Amino acid sequence: MPGIDESLLEAMRLPGARGASLVDWISGLALGAVGEAPGGDWEATAAETAELGRHVAESGSLAAAGTGGTVEPGKEPPVEDLIATTGDAYHLLRFVSTPFDSTVFLHLWLDRNDGNLALARIRLAEMADRLVLG
Repeated sequence: MPGIDESLLEAMRLPGARGASLVDWISGLALGAVGEAPGGDWEATAAETAELGRHVAESGSLAAAGTGGTVEPGKEPPVEDLIATTGDAYHLLRFVSTPFDSTVFLHLWLDRNDGNLALARIRLAEMADRLVLG
């Protein structure tokens, strides 16, 4: 079972990967990062994506039916992933379920010309399932 560094390095092997990080969406901190940072600063990127991730994860209207939009310890986050597209890139945020609080997500920055969004979603989901935190 891979840890943070191994998972981020695995993410960077995806076609078109420019950068990857693991972000705590409560604190806004990057728990790990590799590759380039969008905007050149992983700390700023983590804080900005954490705000977006927190808003989506806590949104009751985007949650699966019957979940109410809350994240409880040991439970799956109400949203699996979030995709933001720009003119030249994809940003994929994959929420990670953990036994303690489920407040982290993997952020993958893909080049739009070289990346494969469908493959990235599948592989990031697999990585999130295998990720060992702690």
